[in-house]
Amino acid sequence: MSENFKTEKHKELHQELHKEFYLTCEKYYIFELLTIAAGMMGLYTYILRGEVFCNAQTGNVVKMSLAFGQGNFAEGFYYLIPFMAYIAGTVVSEILPEKVRKAHFIRWDTLLVGIEILALFMIGFIPLSWPHQIVQVAINFLCSMQFNTFRQAEGIPMATTFVTNHVRQIGINIAKRIRHRDEEEAKRKMSRHGNIIIAFFIGGVIMTAASPYLRERTVWLAVIPLSVCFFVLLRSDLIYEKAMLDLKPHGH
Repeated sequence: MSENFKTEKHKELHQELHKEFYLTCEKYYIFELLTIAAGMMGLYTYILRGEVFCNAQTGNVVKMSLAFGQGNFAEGFYYLIPFMAYIAGTVVSEILPEKVRKAHFIRWDTLLVGIEILALFMIGFIPLSWPHQIVQVAINFLCSMQFNTFRQAEGIPMATTFVTNHVRQIGINIAKRIRHRDEEEAKRKMSRHGNIIIAFFIGGVIMTAASPYLRERTVWLAVIPLSVCFFVLLRSDLIYEKAMLDLKPHGH
C-alpha cells in the first residue's frame, strides 16, 4: 500500500511539474520554423505538382466533390490519392512514436523532422515531367505526420501545416479582449496565432517567387527551416533533455 501511495504521489508531482515545463519540441520558435516549411510545401505541390493541397485536405475534398458534381469522375478520384496519403501519415505517426521512445535515443519529433529533410531533398531530384502523384503522396504523408506530431506550442494548441484554426483563435481572443480588456492571456494568444499565420504566408511567398527559377528543386528551400529545427531538437535530445526522453509533449 505504501509503495502504491508513493507511486501515485510521484505521478501527481510529475504531472504538476510538467504543466509548467515545456520541452524543446514544444517551443514556439520551433513551431514557427515548421510552419514556414509547411507554407513552402503547400505552395510547392499546388504550383508545381498538380495543383493539390498537401497541408490539409479540405481543399482537396472540395475539388473532389466539385469534380464528381460535374460528372468528371476520373478527376474526382484523382483527389483521393492525397486524401488517403494523409490518413496513412496520421496512422504511422500514431504508431511509431512509442517504438522510437522505447529505443531511448532521440524523440520521435526529432526523427520526424530528419525524415522530412531527407524526403524533401530526394523529392528535389524528381523531374516535373514525372507523374505528380509520386510527390503528392510523399508530401501529404509528411504534412500529415507533422500536423499530428506537433500539437501544442508552450501550452497553446497549434497546427503547423494550415492556418484555418489560427484565424478562428484570433477571432475568439479578440472577443475575449472586448469583453475583458485586462485579458492579457487573450492578447498573448492573438499574437502567437497571428505570427503562425505570418510564418505560413512568408513560406508561401518565398516558394512562389522562387519556383520559376529553381523548378523542382525549389522544395529544397523548405529544408532550410527544417534543418534549423532538426539540429536544435537533436542537441536537446542528446544533451539538455537526454534524461527526459520518456516525457511526452503536451497534447499527446
